[in-house]
Amino acid sequence: MTDRSPVLSVNPVFTREPVRIPRDRLPGAELDPQVAYQVVHDELLLDGNPRLNLASFVTTWMEPEATRLVSESLDKNLVDRDEYPRTSDLEARCVRMLAGLWHAPDDRAAPGVSTGGSSEACMLGGLALKRRWQHARRAAGRPADRPNIVMGINTQVCWEKFANYWDVEARLVPMEGDRFHLSPQEAVARCDENTIGVVTILGSTFDGSYEPVADICAALDELERRTGLDVPVHVDGASGAMVAPFCDPQLEWDFRLPRVVSINVSGHKYGLVYPGLGWIVWRDSGALPEDLVFRVNYLGGETPTFTLAFSRPGGQVVAQYYNFLRLGFSGYRRIQRYSREVAMLLAERIAGLGPFRVLTHGAQLPVIAVALHDDVLNYSVFDVSLALRETGWIVPAYTFPEHRTDLSVLRIVVRNGFTHDLADLLLADLQRALNQLERQTSPTHGAGFASFAHGI
Repeated sequence: MTDRSPVLSVNPVFTREPVRIPRDRLPGAELDPQVAYQVVHDELLLDGNPRLNLASFVTTWMEPEATRLVSESLDKNLVDRDEYPRTSDLEARCVRMLAGLWHAPDDRAAPGVSTGGSSEACMLGGLALKRRWQHARRAAGRPADRPNIVMGINTQVCWEKFANYWDVEARLVPMEGDRFHLSPQEAVARCDENTIGVVTILGSTFDGSYEPVADICAALDELERRTGLDVPVHVDGASGAMVAPFCDPQLEWDFRLPRVVSINVSGHKYGLVYPGLGWIVWRDSGALPEDLVFRVNYLGGETPTFTLAFSRPGGQVVAQYYNFLRLGFSGYRRIQRYSREVAMLLAERIAGLGPFRVLTHGAQLPVIAVALHDDVLNYSVFDVSLALRETGWIVPAYTFPEHRTDLSVLRIVVRNGFTHDLADLLLADLQRALNQLERQTSPTHGAGFASFAHGI
């Protein structure tokens, strides 16, 4: 197989004269804007169709009005708060709305900020946990050089990055049997005086299930009664924090639990905004150490900031405020309930096909995880995934992590815009793929062909 040409020939239909454009170095001369556009546009046609990407939690459709607002705000640098005070105020309003949605004791006083995504928000949550622990240890005259953080192995890779980058020991709880996420017993067993916090996941990326946040908090309450150890909880609600309030309002996972000190969410997932946007909110000012907040004199105004990035376009924040204003509580409830309805019905119909064992039915996050029954020996979930790609569907196949690497699954994420009609089409293509795969005598592809990695 030869390497692709380092020079791209452009058909004369795009310009008055045929031209050749280098792919990997800066061209020596300018191009007509229409030619440059067409070259880039045509190559991007080879990408997958985002609407058929059932691997991603990220929003792939917004209303035209929201898209227009994003376009109109691309040139506004969110950090220039003195120059763009209205955009800055929209961010503050979104923080207050999220604090209220998550039952903060005082939603107008709860500190929070937008980020480039939930990974950055997780980093900020972890930093606040570490700094609070360090302050408490030093005030008690005790060493503060060996922090650890407890979480399930099902966490996003950003938490392992946090632990690596900021010298915190990551105490990862492996999966075991049919337990695919963190349990109260396993969390408490790994806590000690050096634990800066426990990370709980409201919607695991592996199977869409919620971790039992309230039970974990109750177990940590009992730990404090027995030992005096006060271990706070951060809720990584990247997806579920914008699903549970609308679909499961009685479920206590948020600031109603006193041990929960911070929550993050992806605005660009079930917040229904195009990437990239994340949010983090702290219970109160005491949960966010003041020495982490920088007050920068920038372009004539003092800017308090606690983010890892500095410059960032304001369009996604504007779109989030538009969605909150446009949909309100009832609109988000309608959309999230519909996604869950589509997921649960699709899971039931996939189970009815015969070869699949459904692990999660979309009853929490609208996410379906399925494995093949043990007696299916002539094809693998990786074969199914690749067969579906032939009709445009992107349905990831992957193995579970440590202690359950024997389990290989397919996962389907139902998002806004994935309708019952599209579910019908997916099911029909899945049945056709199975009809072809049944003719095989053995699996063609194994885990080495997995094209999906969690958290990347």
